[in-house]
Amino acid sequence: MELTEQIDCCAPLTAAPIDDAAAAELARTYAALADPVRLKMLSLIAASGEVCSCDFVEPLAKSQPTVSHHTRILAEAGLIDGDKRGRWVHWRVRSGREGFVRGVLGAGPA
Repeated sequence: MELTEQIDCCAPLTAAPIDDAAAAELARTYAALADPVRLKMLSLIAASGEVCSCDFVEPLAKSQPTVSHHTRILAEAGLIDGDKRGRWVHWRVRSGREGFVRGVLGAGPA
């Protein structure tokens, strides 16, 4: 039996590839998530709704300067926002990013 018609191999996954700016933004976001400390930090924030910087030192077993470094990276990636209250910053998942964060944290290892 001969096939007389050509069969498409694979359908495209998206209607169009992302543009350069969107690709750069997505890469920055995933780079921020490519660290176990930052993933744990993000999961603590997501689970609690809001976490003070002072409350990360013990569960992460990291110094305050290291905590500040990691929160800065997550904030610059647009994943968390902070409010300074006195000496400490209180962090929460950025409004509008909750679904993305749930997806990342719910994915687990493949």
